Amino acid sequence: MNIKHSEIKMDNENPFANCKLDRQKYANILTNIIKSYPAGFVLALNNKWGTGKTTFVKMWQKDLENQNFKTLYFNAWENDFENDPLTALMGELKTLTKTGAELKFKDTLKHAAVLTKNIAPLVVKAVADRYVDTNKVTDIIVGVTKGLSEVFEHEVQEYAKKKKSISDFKQSLSKFIENSSGGKPLIFFVDELDRCRPNYAVSILEQIKHFFSVPNIVFVLSIDKGQLGGAIKGVYGSDEIDSDEYLRRFIDLEYSIPDPKPDLFFNYLYNFFQFDDFFMSPERVKHRGLSSDKSNFIKTCELLFADTSVPLRQQEKIFAHSRLALRSFTLNMYVTPHIFLLLTFIKIRHNAFYELMKSRSLSIREVQEKFLNIIKIGIDENTVRPLMLLELGLINTYNNSLPDNKKAIYEEDPELHKEKPRITSIIGNEPSSTKSILEIIHTRGSREGELKLSHYTNRIDLLEEMET
Repeated sequence: MNIKHSEIKMDNENPFANCKLDRQKYANILTNIIKSYPAGFVLALNNKWGTGKTTFVKMWQKDLENQNFKTLYFNAWENDFENDPLTALMGELKTLTKTGAELKFKDTLKHAAVLTKNIAPLVVKAVADRYVDTNKVTDIIVGVTKGLSEVFEHEVQEYAKKKKSISDFKQSLSKFIENSSGGKPLIFFVDELDRCRPNYAVSILEQIKHFFSVPNIVFVLSIDKGQLGGAIKGVYGSDEIDSDEYLRRFIDLEYSIPDPKPDLFFNYLYNFFQFDDFFMSPERVKHRGLSSDKSNFIKTCELLFADTSVPLRQQEKIFAHSRLALRSFTLNMYVTPHIFLLLTFIKIRHNAFYELMKSRSLSIREVQEKFLNIIKIGIDENTVRPLMLLELGLINTYNNSLPDNKKAIYEEDPELHKEKPRITSIIGNEPSSTKSILEIIHTRGSREGELKLSHYTNRIDLLEEMET
């Protein structure tokens, strides 16, 4: 059993064969766009962090290669140790060099050198450090002055030289691409741009703009536009900067991969983390009160993950943590899957709420209000009942942990000689709410209905011994 969800294994012949999110159709759409506009453009894949962009990009890259496109993949986050991104980008281009193309690449590299920032001072310093004692000559160098007219003339010449070199670089790069990509555009993926250092992310954009107008290159920028926009504002030191307008300078086409159907991914995670080994084990299902645990777990997933704002990576984390914590339950022990999974969800996604419940710092009504705030699924005739049972199950478990807990949920009606609810559901209407609360009251005589919050949190917090 895995504690961590590993990278999806990719079939080289059919890269999307193991895609659990049914995303090949989107890769096909984007490939057809490239075929329609082979002269080159800049495409931004704009999705939130943790939504599976990198997996999609790698599968699409392999699919393009299978169609005889030349591709390059540059992970900006893994390369942000490099001060000058142009060095790293040219290093990726070098991988396309084949026999007979070395001279063309060297010519491109020579023209690229002029685009790097501060290269001359660095070279001068490196030479000086090697051959002379720079500490002794620093004062002499600093003391040398030039006439203002000479300095100005030099700067004008350098500007003209650099402008010509940019043009020469684009021409040489275009020839190199034409020679290396078999008549098709080169697809250059730049991934994780929003995760690297803000100044490095902006530097990449500013440097590769020299590539953007080169024919036959399609750039695919995999980004979280909101995160990248924040980085841009941080680098330029102003919230007044219009980051969307800034990015429009670079991006020709923006595309967002649609969110997958929620059940596709959580069913995949359920199987990947082998929950059936516990819930459907012969020793467990023979107990009548435990035999429906799997269906209760899946139904709770439908409620918690129907909201597409829960990133796929966080869903993975919730499932991984749940499966690990499940090992501290014996096969004949109550798990009450809807409460167990809900509390794990709250711990991962809303830890402050989780800690307040553990410290018993909230009133019953406050627990209800916070629950309503974290549940984003629409409340309708199909969801009101299961959501209400989830809510009331949570407050019953919380209430079991409070002193004098019986008075919080219900009281005895002296006239009717039966229990009378003191609370109503924040989810459902009054008649249905009262009925559901009474149902919970009637479970309090059972072992499961009396379970306290600590029964779950001690295991979710990994404080109990685990089965090996």
